[in-house]
Amino acid sequence: MTKGLGTRILYCDAACVVVNKIAGEAVEGAGKGMADLPRLLAAELSPALSVKDPLPLPTAVHRIDVPVSGCVLFARTHTALRFLNTMFSNNVYGGVEKHYWAIVEPPRNNEGFFPEHTAECFELVHWIWFDPRRNKSIVYNEPGPGRKKAILRYHPAGRGRDYLFYTITLITGRHHQIRAQLAHIGLYIKGDLKYGARRSERNGGIRLHAYSLSFPNPADHTKRITVQAKPPLHDNLWQAFME
Repeated sequence: MTKGLGTRILYCDAACVVVNKIAGEAVEGAGKGMADLPRLLAAELSPALSVKDPLPLPTAVHRIDVPVSGCVLFARTHTALRFLNTMFSNNVYGGVEKHYWAIVEPPRNNEGFFPEHTAECFELVHWIWFDPRRNKSIVYNEPGPGRKKAILRYHPAGRGRDYLFYTITLITGRHHQIRAQLAHIGLYIKGDLKYGARRSERNGGIRLHAYSLSFPNPADHTKRITVQAKPPLHDNLWQAFME
């Protein structure tokens, strides 16, 4: 699962590192049997680069769920972590841009379906309450106690024989946000049994991929770091999406 980690590093300097995560790797709090990405990165990077004010391990600045793949950012120093945490929390210094690809099951009873070649971008605004007992986010159409506002924009990008393809821009960053919001409107990410998909994936992942990430450089706030990553799982379905 961790083979070729060095080839999946998309950007690296003394302050931060971005990696193309594989489904199944944990960016924090790795449980039994999970690949611990911070420790793997530390082992990969420590011989190659010396840093000042180092963190014991690279520390994730934002969450990418274990079954999701794609761009994930880690801070390497205490100074970078403070800056990046503030940046992601408050969306300052020109903002953070997060774009995803999703492969979803065709809507049941046509609910949630939009023509695949439309130029229109749709916005979802909900309020999410996280249930820690079930490790699941519950979506509501109105605010309420303990609920956090969740916003994303999505655009139909085409379709395969059995699935629909969407590009997604994440505006807020809530727990399981994309998975929960899409399921709420009848779009179930392939493999995501927790949120209503019909079947699991063989590797335990889901067809949600963090395709690109752009953020201010912690070493020079006037500059940006932008990375893109193709899905690390190479198969016909992702190939059809990219075509």
